[in-house]
Amino acid sequence: MAALIYSLCALTAFLCSWLLFAAWRRSRYRLLLWGALCFAGLTFGNLVLIVDKIFLPVEIDLSVWRYGITLVALLILLYGLIFDTE
Repeated sequence: MAALIYSLCALTAFLCSWLLFAAWRRSRYRLLLWGALCFAGLTFGNLVLIVDKIFLPVEIDLSVWRYGITLVALLILLYGLIFDTE
């Protein structure tokens, strides 16, 4: 059951990223780009979560990497919200 939920989270983040990239290509509104990059990072973080919890043994812990990837993704969005003005 956990694998299904982790996969749905990764799929949702990927779809959000894809839709934001598509909207950015049409409008060139840069906040859409920052949001798309954030969700792309969140997708990657969710994929690392799947690998960590489903495929790797319990002795190997990728939680620091997962949190780091998520932090970078959110910092990208935060940078876009603060410093990108149009």
